[in-house]
Amino acid sequence: MSFNVSAPDSLAALARVIESRLPHNGGDPDSSYVARLLHRGPDAFLKKIGEEATEVVMAAKDADFGGDRKKIVNEVADLWFHCMIALAHYGLSPADVMFELERRAGTSGIEEKALRKALTREGGSQ
Repeated sequence: MSFNVSAPDSLAALARVIESRLPHNGGDPDSSYVARLLHRGPDAFLKKIGEEATEVVMAAKDADFGGDRKKIVNEVADLWFHCMIALAHYGLSPADVMFELERRAGTSGIEEKALRKALTREGGSQ
């Protein structure tokens, strides 16, 4: 699959492919890596997210000492891919994440974090 379009369009196209691999959409774990992860359940793809996040950190640390910065991009792509599998499993999409990022635009990260902590203390969620 080629992604020669804008980033949101590329994410949406990839999300459609991932969604097609969901078990209820006929995803075949014998022929698809994504279907296999989804078939094995959340522990499988959540473990991959943890591994990929660690690899992002390691690539960034390596880049600090002269390593290839392109490896950061490669590892972030792997991380995003596996996060998109989680989103699909839970009935969410990259558009949901984009909406949340847009909602936060113009809000100080410090203010956003303080608001989330306050809501947690009050028993609410954001």
